[in-house]
Amino acid sequence: MRLAEVDAPEHRQPFGDRSKQALAALCFNQRAEVRPIAAGGGLDRYGRTVAHVSCNGLDANAEQVRAGMAWVFDRYVNDRSLYRLQDEARASRRGLWRDTGPVPPWEWRRAR
Repeated sequence: MRLAEVDAPEHRQPFGDRSKQALAALCFNQRAEVRPIAAGGGLDRYGRTVAHVSCNGLDANAEQVRAGMAWVFDRYVNDRSLYRLQDEARASRRGLWRDTGPVPPWEWRRAR
């Protein structure tokens, strides 16, 4: 599964493990509502379901951005309100925004 409209740090990237832990803390062993996106049949190029996920009534996609554990994925974003959450996380230096120069995952992947 891949969270729609957001991109989290990669495993070996700074905050990668913390991002995964934050999502697990929100959703592990919880009832989740999964709403696959319609574009591209709801699958990414690796065959993963791309979806909006809610755990305990919280939008996991938005919560990851709010906590500074994921970037808004500019290339695929439709929900423009995610940018406000990202700006607030950056201004408050939450999560990955604690670093002086965090590198978006799509740039980190391209460099490798």
